[in-house]
Amino acid sequence: MEYEISDSSMQIRERQEKVMQDHLLKRCAYALVVPTKDCAVRARLHRLGEPITLFGEREMERRDRLRMLMVNLDADELLLLQSQGDEEEVAYDAAAGIVNSDGQCYPFWTEGSEELLQVRNYIAKYSIVKGALRLERARRRRDDPDEDFDGEVDCVLAEAGNLKLDRSEIDDRPLTGCSFSCDGELLATCGMSGAAKLWSMPGVSRIGAPLKGHTEQVTDVAFSPAAPDLLATASADRTAILWNTEGACLRKFEGHFDRLARVAFHPSGKYVATASFDKSWRLWDIETGVELLYQEGHSRSVYGVCFHYDGSLAASCGLDSIVRVWDLRSGKSILTFEGHNKAVYGIDFSPNGYHLATGGEDNTCRIWNLRKKENEYIIPAHSKQISQVKFDHVEGYFLATASHDKTAKLWSARDFKPVRTLSGHDSIVSSIDIVGDGQYIATVSRDRTIKLWASCSSGKENAMNMD
Repeated sequence: MEYEISDSSMQIRERQEKVMQDHLLKRCAYALVVPTKDCAVRARLHRLGEPITLFGEREMERRDRLRMLMVNLDADELLLLQSQGDEEEVAYDAAAGIVNSDGQCYPFWTEGSEELLQVRNYIAKYSIVKGALRLERARRRRDDPDEDFDGEVDCVLAEAGNLKLDRSEIDDRPLTGCSFSCDGELLATCGMSGAAKLWSMPGVSRIGAPLKGHTEQVTDVAFSPAAPDLLATASADRTAILWNTEGACLRKFEGHFDRLARVAFHPSGKYVATASFDKSWRLWDIETGVELLYQEGHSRSVYGVCFHYDGSLAASCGLDSIVRVWDLRSGKSILTFEGHNKAVYGIDFSPNGYHLATGGEDNTCRIWNLRKKENEYIIPAHSKQISQVKFDHVEGYFLATASHDKTAKLWSARDFKPVRTLSGHDSIVSSIDIVGDGQYIATVSRDRTIKLWASCSSGKENAMNMD
């Protein structure tokens, strides 16, 4: 028996096929090897009979256009184009003095400033000490017969599983970010009002005047891990500002060409990083306000940046679905993780030193193992895109994810199984942060509310303190 398919069903099927074709086309495009030198990109475009540049087109946009053109070539044409292009690049490098007479290619590098050299030396010394302390503590816990690691993890996860809504406060505009101070006494929030606000803990009561200094919405806020009275904000006005908790603007970091997405402090508290839609992230000195590092490497907007707890590494993610790990001591990109098939918005290192968590538009949270250099876990975490991921800051025993599905979820870092779902917001949960090993968790949302989640033991301690 033959069935007739209605016109609407045919249209839906055609749309689905087109979406699948576009998806496969993009996957093939990102697998292609495309030259990075702009002169080589122009040469290949010219050979294909395409305009070598379009009005207002930037270098990375020109490279993306070449990538999409190369996808439509058959295997023979692509092989011929790449072989001719490789010959041209070798000739260009030889003319530039990058290749010696034996044909050996030297790595390309750009000379940095004297300030950057001093920073790299400082970070190297700082990370050696921090790394040694972390490893010594791990050895001591392993060798001590009185240490009950599994019992400690079970206790923390049990508390996380018993988290309840403790406080809920409403702001005047949708919220985009939140951060606890390192001593847990303050909570900072930011949003579309263009200002950041401070709240006392655990009562979530407003203190002081709003921190006003940006001309557009504030996209992120972060407290210094070394000083409870310093915090930084990032904004869509392309600037970041360093504040103290008295409300004074201490430094303004200017230099990005497009809106900022995230801001993060180095563990030493001496430097701050900003991620921007101009496809770069930058490192700044909080004492002088000097731009120390301008780091490119993503083909799309950079959305997230974070630091390893030893201070030796930084990680970045963005709309190109790529995760990169950078060695701050040498300036090299040492790891590239590919696995997400859509934009990556959240990124965070675990205190254990070898796990990196990312979450994005494909609704999954991925756990990357820095030792094995591979994707270790894929968590189908939410029904909509993930906006933020955070490990607990003390031991990294659990992971928190925030999502556009109006929930935040907690996952055991032992096997990444679900521990608790925090439901209560009426809109996108845009950011999440954790005090200690989970005594308090704060979530902020586009529904303009701040929600504080506390374990039962924390609630009892608060009641005793009030008495």
